[in-house]
Amino acid sequence: MKLLTGFFLLTAAALLAQPQRPVEEFKTKSGVVKITPIRHASMLIEAGEKFIFVDPWSQGNFDGLPPKADLVLVTDIHPDHLDPVEITKLLKPGTVVIAPAATAKSLSSAKIISNGENTTWDKWSIEAVPMYNLKRGPSEGTLYHDKGRGNGYILTYGGTRFYIAGDTEGTPEMRELKNIDVAFVPMNLPYTMTPAEAAEAVRAFHPKVVYPYHYKGSDPKVFQTVLEGSGIDVRLRDWYY
Repeated sequence: MKLLTGFFLLTAAALLAQPQRPVEEFKTKSGVVKITPIRHASMLIEAGEKFIFVDPWSQGNFDGLPPKADLVLVTDIHPDHLDPVEITKLLKPGTVVIAPAATAKSLSSAKIISNGENTTWDKWSIEAVPMYNLKRGPSEGTLYHDKGRGNGYILTYGGTRFYIAGDTEGTPEMRELKNIDVAFVPMNLPYTMTPAEAAEAVRAFHPKVVYPYHYKGSDPKVFQTVLEGSGIDVRLRDWYY
């Protein structure tokens, strides 16, 4: 009996020790969409008993998450977005991978979609939108993210529009977005933009809800402060637990 009691106590302690993942829920006309931050730019999207992993990265903690994906979305070629090892772990018969053309050498079976193109999957519509640097790069005349190489995505489910920006600065295309309900926007130097720059870009397209993500080394509270009084619901979550 003492052994059983000890076992249950250890099990309970182990469960309590696991990270408390923030799970965001959004009601749509087609049902609830749940979004779980994993790490940095990685997230899990659940709807209609289907599982979508965005930029799954081996440095994330996947404990307790679904072991396989129905859909994988990849935004760019950098290793914190394109991780063939982690993607392979998530594949099962029938898993669809959607990615930009620059990833083709690493993801030979991916469905390729480019900026401005649209596709559908299950009950989702998926639009690839530009993500790129305007001025920041590793050296004079080069950029960390060239225009047309990577994809941001607008995902629509039950009339609700989710924008995943990918690695980008506050481009004209971002500022001109319309009717975005939920946005995930990066802010880290030198690769994307400062929190203040991100806030000004977000103010321009005015989503109902925005989450800072991909913010390692930056203070998302600065982003929140700049947007005070804008009417935009800024939600800070831990993407690095």
